[in-house]
Amino acid sequence: MTVKVIDQPDARRYEATVDGQSEVAGFSQYLRTPELIAFLHTEVRPEFEGRGIGSALARTSLDEARAAGLKVLATCPFYAAWIGRHPEYADLLYQARSKVSD
Repeated sequence: MTVKVIDQPDARRYEATVDGQSEVAGFSQYLRTPELIAFLHTEVRPEFEGRGIGSALARTSLDEARAAGLKVLATCPFYAAWIGRHPEYADLLYQARSKVSD
């Protein structure tokens, strides 16, 4: 099985297709600024679950974020957990700069 992941900036999401089909097997929604990309939601169609679609979405989008010099805000639980299991991507995580506390 071959998974292809492409950025669809007009839709603000990465989309994954399988084996050259046009049908979207999964997607990751995001918001992007010049310095940051926030991953909000990831969804894989039930018939494609357990086949590495989510991992392909995460790896491709995070590799592209690194190449673009973007920090990552992983508000999507899937992305947060995936980065937790792949510490080689932890350096991409956004860290708040404010030192203000109550």
